[in-house]
Amino acid sequence: MKIGVTILNFGLGTKLGSLERWAQLAEGLGYHFAMISDHVAVTPDVHARYPAPFYDPFVALAWLAGVTQNLELGATVIILPYRHPLLTARMAPNIDQLCRGRFILGVGVGWAKQEFEALGVPFEERGAITNEYLAVIKKCWANDVVSHDGRYVSFREVHTGPRPARSPHPPIWVGGHSEAAMRRAVRFGDAWHPIRVRTDWLANEGLPALRRIAEAEGAPVPALCPRIRLHLTRSPLDESTRLAGEGTADQIRRDLETLAEIGAEYVLFDTYSTKPEDASDFEKDWTAVATLAERIGLKQ
Repeated sequence: MKIGVTILNFGLGTKLGSLERWAQLAEGLGYHFAMISDHVAVTPDVHARYPAPFYDPFVALAWLAGVTQNLELGATVIILPYRHPLLTARMAPNIDQLCRGRFILGVGVGWAKQEFEALGVPFEERGAITNEYLAVIKKCWANDVVSHDGRYVSFREVHTGPRPARSPHPPIWVGGHSEAAMRRAVRFGDAWHPIRVRTDWLANEGLPALRRIAEAEGAPVPALCPRIRLHLTRSPLDESTRLAGEGTADQIRRDLETLAEIGAEYVLFDTYSTKPEDASDFEKDWTAVATLAERIGLKQ
């Protein structure tokens, strides 16, 4: 099971040096991958949780590809309806080439209604848009020339390329907890990427639902690659209410053991509390990821 961390690419603390330190610290500590998040228009609803400045994930990841050697790099998650699928289908393989096959494309439908309005994208149709865009992206990755006539986008004889470095394409992780998100993961993804969950919910509800959907679709069950909260405490937290990744080092170790037992292939730790003031200074986050690496014996 591979362990990764989020790189905070937003807030007053984010600068070129902080992005570099996040990535090189993660790689040096033995983490296997790192991922960053996405917003295009920092509208009031976004700013209340993920404050400006906000570094573009594709641009930042392309640069981070050059300052890392082995760390897999990805997005958690690209909000797919915000960009024309031809653009996403081209940028992702470009980054995959730049990092020599280390790119992971995490995707989601988005949640910030004001941001959708600012971008002129219909909020209520974001799920259907995401499904069509995923189909287009996968078509572009598999063919040299592509045409498409759909509900949200149409084009003729577009030449694609470069092809992704990783064969057959970078892994697609589909975020979300809903049945629609699980179905999207089954139909279009390589992995299901639920965010901030409890291990008992995954074992008893989430994964059984994913398997039922895959069986109904006649498709393989996607890999489990969750993003969980990293919140280390000195005293144990209540087992009935805490999320995976919260609590003492022993509690978090048990979470990782449980996730491995239920088949997780990747686990992403997220240090961010969603409080804007916590995106102004990352020293405590860097201490947390270093402490976690030591406590779980990441480099052993």
